[in-house]
Amino acid sequence: MGTTGQRYVSEVNGPVEQGRSGVGRVLAALRLTVVSGVIGAALAALVVGVILKDVPVLATGGGVLVLLVLLAFLGGRRGAGRDEPPALRTALARIEDLRATGGETADVPVTFRLTVAPEPEDERPAYRVKISQSINLVDIPAYRPRGIAVVEYHPEKPWDVRIVTRPTPEWSRRAEEAEIDSAPESTLVRDPDGGTGAWCLLVLVGLLAGAALVVLVFRGELFVSGDAGDGPAKPSSASRTFSTSTTVSGPSSSLLTFGRMRVTAMELEARVDSAYVTAITIEDHRMAVRGDSALPPAETVHLQSLPYELFPGLVREARTTLGVREPESWRIDVTPGTGGGVGPRVRVTVSGEEGTAHLDADAAGRVTDRRAVGVS
Repeated sequence: MGTTGQRYVSEVNGPVEQGRSGVGRVLAALRLTVVSGVIGAALAALVVGVILKDVPVLATGGGVLVLLVLLAFLGGRRGAGRDEPPALRTALARIEDLRATGGETADVPVTFRLTVAPEPEDERPAYRVKISQSINLVDIPAYRPRGIAVVEYHPEKPWDVRIVTRPTPEWSRRAEEAEIDSAPESTLVRDPDGGTGAWCLLVLVGLLAGAALVVLVFRGELFVSGDAGDGPAKPSSASRTFSTSTTVSGPSSSLLTFGRMRVTAMELEARVDSAYVTAITIEDHRMAVRGDSALPPAETVHLQSLPYELFPGLVREARTTLGVREPESWRIDVTPGTGGGVGPRVRVTVSGEEGTAHLDADAAGRVTDRRAVGVS
């Protein structure tokens, strides 16, 4: 069920929805600023009333705060009575990119960039969305860039998307057969209430403006002044190439321990701030990566897309079937494929007194070639 030739959100109803959303956000910003100003003025009136021992000013500030709390309580109860459980829709989505953001427990927080393709009866064009969801460590290899996943979304809140980790057999079959085109970046949808930084700034401005107004009214009696300071600017920098490694130690510290390779890869990804690398080297107690941020994703390896849970089995097979009776060391090298849709190449090398041998595997952990000791 390909989606080639599909229309996108920004091309169909973007101007109308953006216009309505823009007016609504302006009105919400004005309302928030006014309410914040009133709160700031009431708090300042309380302080001024205490300093000047002015009972009417103190009573006015306290009365306004009590009134605002009462209105907020009544409005919250009325809004809660109108809320209904969201009617979720099921659809397919193309995984554009993913990045794990932690890894201390069995459930790993992963940030996904998706192209969601709603069903035709939903009458909604395909669009892009960025979500964060916890995925079990064992299930992460099932989610790869350009793969298809089953998702649920709220029809009235398209940014509210959740990946279905255990879809029904019917949806699993559809996901295996589907081909979904990438939606343009212009179709990216966001939670209009997600930009908390701008709203916090409006609240701060309103509070300060309200408080300043009260202080100005009573400035003749207070005789106070204040200074404002400027915050430091954050420098930014970019690196074109990078390389790093880490060594694990302690009891049961071998990277062959289940889950240790993936957790170590997450640590290296966080260190270099990139999921795309050009080479990965894994030894018993050491993992190293290197990369070049100038290269396109097709010429790199995505750190979290590798089947690390299958690598220990490849090492065991190489140590027992390639003619090295007493292997002294092993190493896994992962490099990008040769193009044409070929995924990363995994090479497991073992060394001992008899010599060195290796086997090659694909991105799914399937052995594709062997070079045993004594075989040219």
